[in-house]
Amino acid sequence: MIEIAAPRVTLRPMIRVYASAAGCVAAAPDGAWQALPADFTLDTLFVATDPGAALRTALAGGRPAAGAPVTPAAPIGAQEVWAAGVTYYRSRTARMEESRSAGGGSFYDKVYEADRPELFFKATPHRVAAPGTPVRIRADSRWNVPEPELTLAINRAGRIFGYTLGNDMSSRDIEGENPLYLPQAKVYAGSAALGPCLVVDEALPPPATVIAIEIRRAGSRVFAGETTVGQIRRPLPSLAEWLYRENAFPHGCYLMTGTGIVPPDGFTLAPGDEIRISSPAVGTLVNPVA
Repeated sequence: MIEIAAPRVTLRPMIRVYASAAGCVAAAPDGAWQALPADFTLDTLFVATDPGAALRTALAGGRPAAGAPVTPAAPIGAQEVWAAGVTYYRSRTARMEESRSAGGGSFYDKVYEADRPELFFKATPHRVAAPGTPVRIRADSRWNVPEPELTLAINRAGRIFGYTLGNDMSSRDIEGENPLYLPQAKVYAGSAALGPCLVVDEALPPPATVIAIEIRRAGSRVFAGETTVGQIRRPLPSLAEWLYRENAFPHGCYLMTGTGIVPPDGFTLAPGDEIRISSPAVGTLVNPVA
């Protein structure tokens, strides 16, 4: 019996793209920094049939750059930002606890086990904070937390072509009061952050990929935690498929994939706090709280 070896698939190395007011800058696989052509924008990637190929073409036509932008913009153009909820067991438990008195606890247990995921609209570009700029807590909420999340970049055809880090700010008391208040708990000015860069990669992050968070207050750490991508219950491509089912995103979309890190119930953010979300391939997303 002759064994036929499976064809070897060669994946191209990841490329990190940073946005700024002056245009896009990329860190090539060989470590060289390139300023991309002026007509190349993040929207170019999200509308391309093959975003990786479009980026490599742009790199070939770029010019040398000194490094990452000093003041990077959020890596978003005209994209909507959506989010998936209750994808980690820890998130399921937290949602059940905070909504039990309102009678909504069983909803979250059911959605964690269901085939259909919880998907909700999160932000338009003007609601997204750039690295180093403030995210906000609602004035009418008394219990607010950040939610560090792997965030998928999906082109207009529904193809995942990269990822970044996201902060899905959440008002836990508002959501816990009634599940129907979810849009108010999640969608408001300054309710999201993305960055510090967009990683364009033909491979999804491996299960062992760590996502970590640290919250500092007056220079001291008040909370820290970490999880891994492998703790997400649902396959990442299935989340994108459900999002694009019976929907259209002409400019592509970002999809936050849920959080597995929840601060203790006695913790709430305060103005002046600093949130630091990190993962090895993307770097660290830092935002103060306003």
